[in-house]
Amino acid sequence: MRPWPGVLQAFADRLPVSDRTPLLTLREGNTPLVPSVSIVRDLGGAELYFKWEGANPTGSFKDRGMVVAVAKAVEAGARAVVCASTGNTAASAAAYAARAGLRCLVVLPEGAVASGKLAQARMHGAAVASVPCSFDAALRLVREASEKLGLALVNSLNPYRLEGQKTAAFEILDQLGEPPQAVVLPVGNAGNITAYWRGFCEALEPGRRPRMWGVQAEGAAPLVLGRPVERPQTVASAIRIGRPASWEGAVRAAAESGGRIFAVSDEEILSAQARLATEEGLFAEPASAAAVAGLLRLAREGVRIEGTVVAVLTGHGLKDPQPAERAPQPVPVEPTVEALASLL
Repeated sequence: MRPWPGVLQAFADRLPVSDRTPLLTLREGNTPLVPSVSIVRDLGGAELYFKWEGANPTGSFKDRGMVVAVAKAVEAGARAVVCASTGNTAASAAAYAARAGLRCLVVLPEGAVASGKLAQARMHGAAVASVPCSFDAALRLVREASEKLGLALVNSLNPYRLEGQKTAAFEILDQLGEPPQAVVLPVGNAGNITAYWRGFCEALEPGRRPRMWGVQAEGAAPLVLGRPVERPQTVASAIRIGRPASWEGAVRAAAESGGRIFAVSDEEILSAQARLATEEGLFAEPASAAAVAGLLRLAREGVRIEGTVVAVLTGHGLKDPQPAERAPQPVPVEPTVEALASLL
C-alpha cells in the first residue's frame, strides 16, 4: 500500500499546479469520514458523518489550502509569506513555510488567539506580531504589507487557498461513493463553504449537488445580519470575524445549493462540543462544534433532515483548550482499587 502523497499530488489534475510547482507536503488531506453513533439519533432519519479535519498535520482544515498557496509562493520566487490570523491560518502558514524554507510573518489580533494555535506558530519559527486591533483590521494591514514588502499573502484572499480547500469535497464524494444530501460547516471568514461548493460544482452535475448549510456564532454573524459586525464576540475564536473575506462566495453557495446560513449561541456551541467529545469521541475546537450545534438547532426547529449529512469538524480541540476547563476536573482519591471503583 503506497502512502498518501498529500493534496498537491493526489489532486494534481484538479489544481492549478504545473511541473514548476514544488511537491510540498506534510501529508495533508485524506482525513476520515467518521459515522455518528449518538448525535445522529437527534436528527430523525438522517445518516450523519463527521469530516474530521482535525486529523490534518497542524490540526485544522487550513492545511489543504495552505500547501497550495505556499507551494505557489515558492514557484513564484517569494522570499517570505504573510498572513493575518485568528490562529489556525497562522499555525498552518508557519508550518508549511518552515517546510518550504521560507520566512513567515504572522499578524494576530491582540489577546484574541487561542494558546494552542499561537504555540504552533511560534514553534514553527514564524515572526509573530500581536496588534491591538480586530482580525479585519489585521487583514487590511497584511494586505498593505504584502504589497509594500513584496511578501506572498496566504490568507484566503489568495485564490490558491480555496483551490486547495475544495479538495475536501472531492474526498467526501470518494469516501461516500455518492453525493451527500447536505454539508454543514462553521462560517467565519467564509472561505471554506465557498471552496466546498466550488469542489462540488466541479465534480457534480446540477441536481446532484448537496445543500450547503453555513453556521455562524450569534455574536459574530455578519452574513446572517446582512452587515459587518464591528466587534464580533464568541467563544469560538476561529470564527470570530466581523467582515468575511469570502462573503459573496458564501452567500452564493448557500443560495445556489438551496441551503442557508444561520447562527447559534455560544451555549449551543459549547454543548455540541461536549457532546462530540463525550458521545462521539471527537475533541473538536468550538468553531468546529458550531456545525453540529447548527444541525441540532435545525432539528429542534422541526426542519426535516433526511439522507446523508456531513458535518465538517474544522479543527482539533487541543488548539483551543480553554473551553475544556468546563469539563470535570480530576478527582483526588486514595491509591486503592476500591477508591477507583467509586468513580465508575
